[in-house]
Parts: sequence; structure tokens; C-alpha cells
Amino acid sequence: FDGPQRAIRCAMAIRDAAAAQHLAVRLAVHVGEVELAGDDVRGMTVHAAARVMATAGSDEILVTEAVRLLCKGTDLVFQDAGEHELKGVPDRWHLYRVMSGQS
Repeated sequence: FDGPQRAIRCAMAIRDAAAAQHLAVRLAVHVGEVELAGDDVRGMTVHAAARVMATAGSDEILVTEAVRLLCKGTDLVFQDAGEHELKGVPDRWHLYRVMSGQS
């Protein structure tokens, strides 16, 4: 994605499409540098994003503090989801739930 707002809007579309098929999903958006290995991406950013996703509840989209800050001034609305320890990731992470935004 060329920005976190587009990534969040894609996550919202995935959630809505899954719900229309009576499927539940957990989604997360995080931003950072990745390591490219052929067609694969890896590194701490990818690992952190996976851990944030694992923290999300059914049909929930969680974002990191960095993503929320980059989306200031948009129509996206976030709800504080608190601080979390992410397995295998240093520090505590403040997460936010995506509540709304025009699709």
C-alpha cells in the first residue's frame, strides 16, 4: 500500500466481504521497514503485524500507534484498545480499534 489509510480501507473491505459470506476475520495494520527475500517479506515489522492481528478479536481491525498517528486528519475513527505485550516483540504496544470511516 502507498499509505496506511489505504491499508485500513482494504482491511475494512475484507472484513465487510467476509461478513457477507458469514465468515469472521481478524485484521491488523502496522507500518515499518521490511526485509525482501525474493518474493517474500520478513523482519520485525512483519512479525509485529502478525502479533497485532493475533490480538484482534473476531471481525476487528487493530492498528498500531504509528498507524493511528499517520491517519490524523482523515475521516477514520479509532478507539483505544489499550497496551499489549506481543509475543516475541520487544516493549509494550499501544493498539487502536478501527471504528469507522467512509469506504
